[in-house]
Parts: sequence; structure tokens; C-alpha cells
Amino acid sequence: MVISELVRTLLSKRGVESEHDIAAFLNPDYELHTHDPFLLAGMDVAVARLLSAIEKGERIAVYADFDCDGIPGAALLHDFFKKIEYENFEVYLPHRDMEGYGFHTDAIAKLAERGVKLIITIDVGTNAIEAVRFAKEKGVDVIITDHHLPTPRLRQAGEVTEEYVLPDAVAVLNPKLGEYPFPHLCGAGVAFKFVQAALAEGKRRALPSFEKIPNGWEKWLLDMVAIATVADMVQLIGENRALVHWGLQVLRKSPRPGIRALCSKLRLRQNELTENDIGFSIAPRINAASRMDEPQLALQLLTTQDTIEAETLAAQLEKLNASRKGVVAGLVREARKHVHTRYSASDRIVVLGNPEWKPALLGLAANSIMGERGGVVCLWGRDSSGKLKGSCRSDGDVSITELFSNARDVLVESGGHAASGGFTVSHENVHRLPEALSHAALSLVTGDAADNAIIHDCLLTLPEVSSPLFAEVSKLAPFGLGNPKPVFLLSGTIVTGVKRFGKEQNHVELMLECRKSGTTCRAFDFFRSPDGFSHVPQQGSEARVLATLERDTFRGGFALRIVDVIAPL
Repeated sequence: MVISELVRTLLSKRGVESEHDIAAFLNPDYELHTHDPFLLAGMDVAVARLLSAIEKGERIAVYADFDCDGIPGAALLHDFFKKIEYENFEVYLPHRDMEGYGFHTDAIAKLAERGVKLIITIDVGTNAIEAVRFAKEKGVDVIITDHHLPTPRLRQAGEVTEEYVLPDAVAVLNPKLGEYPFPHLCGAGVAFKFVQAALAEGKRRALPSFEKIPNGWEKWLLDMVAIATVADMVQLIGENRALVHWGLQVLRKSPRPGIRALCSKLRLRQNELTENDIGFSIAPRINAASRMDEPQLALQLLTTQDTIEAETLAAQLEKLNASRKGVVAGLVREARKHVHTRYSASDRIVVLGNPEWKPALLGLAANSIMGERGGVVCLWGRDSSGKLKGSCRSDGDVSITELFSNARDVLVESGGHAASGGFTVSHENVHRLPEALSHAALSLVTGDAADNAIIHDCLLTLPEVSSPLFAEVSKLAPFGLGNPKPVFLLSGTIVTGVKRFGKEQNHVELMLECRKSGTTCRAFDFFRSPDGFSHVPQQGSEARVLATLERDTFRGGFALRIVDVIAPL
């Protein structure tokens, strides 16, 4: 295989240099680059308990988180049970607002009343010690499939060890535990591994319902794994890269009526779907269902076999997403006003709240405001049970998990990742929150601006923005965390036009022209304003542009997605 110097340069920037690693990166092999599911600690015990439940005809519940990791994971387990013709199961999705994230005892009690003897969690449960204990008291076994970090066991004097506090479940299937070779699977990825192992063992035991399933059938479930892996923003390297690569192949020819209906509704070409389409079109619709209080709609869309029902569900999801956009836009407008009156541009931590705000939508609103001003933005509201809950987003200078750790005394509970997280705060402490989080961040800001400057992959001129270049860059796809899109530095460009676009006029478009050749190109970014760049672009002036290369779905051809605009040399 001939590999261009550009591709070699881009791979080198990502630490991929040997011929072996290059071949593995550019041509992920499903058999070679995914791991044996039985390498997950506890898998043999989990599979044995599942097959025992199936042979006894016990009622099984799939308990999945309500986001675009848990719901696709629930869909693939649903499909597994349907494939082996096992009907004595149900899927339970907690209500985002009324129940919130987690494995809840109230839900367990309801499931037990319905005769459930085995619960399989998806994307939740690693730290649910009390909930699993409660389930056991109710005579319900629990198999946890999850990927979240377990709670370290504390020793005397607060020393943290390598040991973890785990619930007393049948098994805790988590790639961050034991010796599994790849710790970055998403929740649906772990659920897929469980299905993969169950199918293998069922066939080994010569169970009739398993024997008639074609070898390799489970690969048809990779469309759900791809959606979840991209949506949950886990590392797109190693095994995840192979799962998403092949999952996209499945997604492009998926027979699911729901996927076909959604693509039709959104005017997406199913046979050309990319990780961008998942991240910006498919995942937001799935997440909109739970944000707008109807998580079952998304699950139904992904699992229905009825074309008419699929079209109806896709239309309902699109309507919910449009409603969600409107509510979030209103939240952003209101919050933005308070930001301007209470905070200066130099303030790195913004904390705002309103009991009327819906917690399920605050992450989106916080992300929008953070994108405009940088730093950390935390917004809180009140859920249907009266609890004050919020979401935080960070531009990367401050880790949200470390921020929460430094402000434990004012938070009831918290969790998340470096760039995003959620919290619950008491009514007594909510007014202390701005000061507490600002104080907590003082020791966490990482370095100065130079340390956080965006480094470009290579230089580019406007005449080089072309189909052949796009084809070369696309060889590195799928892009995501751990494998970001290549950032190009364009110099010698004149800004010939600056305008805002979108219903809210909250997106920016630049028209660029090469000073030497006269070649022109459109450059854009969403939720940015011209004065939000390091250098404010002015019509008729020269500027250097940091950008990624995108297919221009609006006008055809190719466009530049602006990362930043910096002053000319």
C-alpha cells in the first residue's frame, strides 16, 4: 500500500510510525484488533449466570442509562434476546429528570415486583454498592456492564490504594478492572463483549437457540457500538478504532428501519455515514429523547422492525430535538445576560442557576456558553423532585473531576470527566457554590496560554483544499478523542468576507482568498463570533487560519472548519 508523505506526517504526529502500527491504524482488522471478551474479569461467571437464567426461563431486565451510550447498548441486548427467541425480558430506562443517573433502588423494587430474577446493567453500576445489596435482598441477581471508574478503597490516613470498592454483584464487567488489554471501551462496547461471549458459550454448549445463529451474526450489532462509542467521546484508538471502523460499515448498510427512517428525515446518505453524522445528527436525536422526558422513544426507534412505526418515531424524535433546541437557546440567552452582568472576561469560573431551569438541558447550555468565552461554566436548576442539580463544562484548562474533588464540602454528589460533569447541591449550599468553585479552581489552572496553544499538524495553502487532499486526510478517520482531526495552518490568506449566520446569528463564516493565486474558500464555525478568535478577522485584512478540512454539506465541495484565527506574521 502506497502511503503519501502527508499521511505519514499526520500519523507521526499521533505517535504512529512503525510500518506495523501504520498498517494497523489505516486498516483496522476486526479479528486482529479486537480482544477476546473472556479477558474481561468475571465474564465466565456472568455468562454462566445469564445462560442459567435463559435455561430456567427466568425474567431478565436490562437496566440501561438514558444517554446515547446506554440506549444503543440496551438496543443490542434487546436484539440478542430476540435473536435467541427469548421473550421473557424487559428494558428499563430511568427517567433523567425524576430519577437521574444511577442504579436506583425504587426501580429495582418495581422490577422485583414484576418477577425479575436477573438484572443486567449497561453503562451504570460499578459504584452502586447499596443498590446491588438491595437487589440481593429482593432475590434479584445483578450483572454489571459498565466502564466508569470504580471508587478506590481508602486506607488509614487517607491513603488511596489500587484496590477498589465493588458491589457484591454476580460480576462487574468493566475494562478498567482486571487485566483487560484495552480500558477505554464505552458502556455499549462492554455490553457487546458480553453478548459476544454469551453467543460463543451458548454455541459451545450446543444450546438449540444459539446453534442456529450464524457465526459472526453479532457483528450486525456493531452499528450500535459505533453510535455509542462516538457519542460517549471515549478514546478512538486501539480496539475502539476497530469497533467504530467496522461499526460504520454496518451502519452504512444497516437494515434497521429506525436508522433508515432517521437518515431519511435528516437527509443523510446512509451509505456515506461518518462519525460526524453520528456526533452532530444521530446522537443528539437519541439524547433528545431523554432530555425531553421520553427516553423510550429512542430505544423504540433503534429496535423496531416496522417501517411505518420507524418513520413515525423518527418524526417524533426530530420534533423533540427541535423543541430541545428552542428551550436550550432560551436558556443560553438568559444565562448569557447574567454572565455579562456578573462576570468579566478574565473570570475563569462562571456559576449561574435558576430553579426554573431544567437540569437535563443545562449541559448543552453550559457547553454553548463555554464555547463562547472559554474557562469553566457551571449551571444549575431544579429537577421534578426538588433537588438542585447542575452541569459543568470546561475548555480543558481545569479538570472538572478535580474541581469537584476540591469542592466536596459544598456538593452532595458529583461525577464526570475532565471536560464535563454533573453535580447535586443542597439548598443550603447553593449560594456558596460560585465562591467555592472559584476557590477550588485556584490551584488547578494548567500552565499559561503558551502551554495550551493549539499546535497545527502541517501547513496548507488554499489551492490545496481539494478532493484529493480530503481523501488523504480521510484515511485517518474515524476521528475523535485520541485521534483528533488534523489541524492545518493557512497563511497568506486575505479575509474577503465576514458574516454571522443561523437563526440566532450565533455562527460565523469567513470567505478567504489566497493572496498569490486568487483561490477562494469558505471557512466557518458554529457557536462562535468573530471577536471570539485570538485575532478578530476584518474584511480586506490578512490573517492566518487554523482549521480542519470538512466536506461542505451546504454548498458542495469542501470548506474549512475554523479552530482559530491568529494575527499575520
